[in-house]
Amino acid sequence: MIRILLVDDHTLVRAGIRALVEAVDDTQIVAEAHNGREAIEAARAHRPDIVVMDVSMPELNGIDATAQITAELPGVRVLVLSMHATEEFVRRAVKAGASGYVVKESVPMELKLALEALMRGEAYFSPRISRHLISILAEPASGERGSSLDALTPRQREVLQMIAEGKTTKEIAAVLEVSVKTVETHRAAVMTRLDIRDIAGLVLYAARHRLIAFDRPEE
Repeated sequence: MIRILLVDDHTLVRAGIRALVEAVDDTQIVAEAHNGREAIEAARAHRPDIVVMDVSMPELNGIDATAQITAELPGVRVLVLSMHATEEFVRRAVKAGASGYVVKESVPMELKLALEALMRGEAYFSPRISRHLISILAEPASGERGSSLDALTPRQREVLQMIAEGKTTKEIAAVLEVSVKTVETHRAAVMTRLDIRDIAGLVLYAARHRLIAFDRPEE
């Protein structure tokens, strides 16, 4: 049996994905999570074969969670399932170590095909985003383009996302289990690296780069 972890911050969406996954032979859903932080903890606890990972989630987004999971648990394969189909998201997912990327607008059969490909040890990317993948692979390593988000460390991106979600410094410190001063240091570093001088600017930057979304009815 292929053991699968489902990650999405919407309960109804997870229920729909669960129904689709359970229709695939030789699969077993071992756990569910509703944000990236829970996904990492669940991956550590259950050691799934495949993680079906949403992208836009509170506290820690799916791409940064993917990077942490694939770094810590290299045997785990991640299938990103997202409403975003832009080159930036595909690029970041591939860089994070994702083995597949399926757009949520795809027909249900495509999720089945993607899971079966990953179960065989192959990769799978929606035809809709294949042109982005070709563009990424065609770039020479030395000239690889990157988002300005790449200038930030994973922890700095976590702090940026939670600041943009409206969490206070104390709340962020509690989530990350660090001191308030450490969070303030990360915030200052983020502002310096992005050349942004106020919280409003950080929120706008995070929204433009889809670390947060003000309205996500599709998910």
